[in-house]
Amino acid sequence: MSSAARLAFVAAETADAQAARARLVERHGGVPAAEADVVVALGGDGFLLETVHRCLARGTPIYGMNRGSVGFLLNDYGEDGLPDRIARAQRVTLNPLRMLATTASGTTDGLAFNEVSLLRETRQAAKLRISVDGVVRLDELACDGALVSTPAGSTAYNLSAHGPILPLGAGILALTPISAFRPRRWRGALLPHEARITFDVLEAHKRPVSAVADFTEVRDVLRVEVFEDRTVGSTLLFDPELNLEERILKEQFAP
Repeated sequence: MSSAARLAFVAAETADAQAARARLVERHGGVPAAEADVVVALGGDGFLLETVHRCLARGTPIYGMNRGSVGFLLNDYGEDGLPDRIARAQRVTLNPLRMLATTASGTTDGLAFNEVSLLRETRQAAKLRISVDGVVRLDELACDGALVSTPAGSTAYNLSAHGPILPLGAGILALTPISAFRPRRWRGALLPHEARITFDVLEAHKRPVSAVADFTEVRDVLRVEVFEDRTVGSTLLFDPELNLEERILKEQFAP
């Protein structure tokens, strides 16, 4: 990518992110996001995901710099040589999960670049029936919930729920229970990326469940279908010395 690429700077609402944006615009200029060759996102991982969703329609590459807390999906913050850093950055295309969440009133469509999660809404455990490609694999899972994670999202909520870290090019998804009660020893499954996972909510009236795909939340779901949608993609840019694949690999050896 040319070092003369037109840059748009967007920032989270925090004071640090907004101050960084002001300095970068003063130093490097900037154009509206709709006219940019690259969008520079300043904030944390959550803000980067918001930016990914906002830029999906145009397909503009996104170069994130950490002005938040964890910053797993972002590059280190730096104001010097930014156009050159972007010009030599490595591209990674992320394909989201598509969630089809059905309630008594219809079906809601959502996209998730990290994970789709199902969560109990009340004090009672959720009860889920899990099917893969139309075949019932688990008749009943009593749990706080369950999630399906992409490789890029496997170090986030999935890891906190004791799910596996997935290498970026592995071509698999993680199906991970959240606080499984019965069967207590079930730790989840690794599935090919083309798998279609269906959750049927059992005793839905007594044990209501919500479904979340990044920023889309649907309450009182009856059925949720999840699959990777390779017709949709977002391009993230990473400094070569610590690209996303390397970050995921390092995370597997973190103390």
